[in-house]
Amino acid sequence: MSKNKSVKDFLINNGVIIIMIILVLYTGLRSDNFFTANNFRNLGGNMSYRLVIALGIAGCVITGGCDLSAGRMIGFAACIAGTLLQKIDYSGKFFPGMEPLNPFLALILVMLICALFGSITGFFIAYLSVPPFIATLAMMEIIYGLGLIYTGATPLGGYVTSYTAFSSGKFLTLSWLIWIAVLVGLITWFIFNMTRHGKYMYAIGGNPQAAEVAGVPVKKTMVIIYAKAAAMYALAGFMLGAKAGGASINTGLGYEMEAIAACALGGVSVTGGRGRVSSAVIGVAVLELLKVALQFLGVDNNAQYIAIGIVLFIAISLDIRKYVAKK
Repeated sequence: MSKNKSVKDFLINNGVIIIMIILVLYTGLRSDNFFTANNFRNLGGNMSYRLVIALGIAGCVITGGCDLSAGRMIGFAACIAGTLLQKIDYSGKFFPGMEPLNPFLALILVMLICALFGSITGFFIAYLSVPPFIATLAMMEIIYGLGLIYTGATPLGGYVTSYTAFSSGKFLTLSWLIWIAVLVGLITWFIFNMTRHGKYMYAIGGNPQAAEVAGVPVKKTMVIIYAKAAAMYALAGFMLGAKAGGASINTGLGYEMEAIAACALGGVSVTGGRGRVSSAVIGVAVLELLKVALQFLGVDNNAQYIAIGIVLFIAISLDIRKYVAKK
């Protein structure tokens, strides 16, 4: 009886992922081009920057919060990087006559700028007790406004090849974007599992009051978490700009919703205290496979948003079910 119950719980808790696997297998059988190395390389490229975003948001979700500013932060970072990395002879150059920066220097700069804004968000959440939903919503509007003022709502392009090479360049047949995502995943795993900061993060997600009593610097840790997340959104914006060969303030719009959905789907609990790097990887992979499968099956691109919304509903409902069952 207990064995049957455990099998039933497994099927219910992982039902969405099981259905996705079945859909992928069905799509592969229906299409000759689905299970190909080229298709999976393209899939890996699309997953790369989305995984970086999801890993940033995962830290916020593990503490029982969220970050709605991620999408606008991505666009803001992509635009700042774009204005600094245009060819000097480009006709639509944002800063005429200015030599393009070294791409790595531009990356560090945009990560520091976004981390500053993330730390402001974390300050309001930690020290002024503003709910994460409200604080990140406010920052989302601020960043969007700053981006519009900075760029004048003008699309950017004409990037130097040393920047676009992040997307076009390859190592061992894989795009540099994929290797960047792998490196970020390994660093994040180390932070989550091998550092004091990671232990503090899980403690806060489990019970912030108990964590504070136990000596965890809750407020300081929360500021670091949101600053770190914003720096990762900046990296994702930098990667996305290189891949697209251009940017606008709307670059990355809505990506925060996909990242939250991926986290919930992979097993990062929206109630806080639970989640791993592998959870984000699984969630992002499942969502991207869903999109590709729907494209191969001829489903309208706009209908993908409906599918993602349904998946998010189900994933969060199952997560809440597990939380209630444990209580």
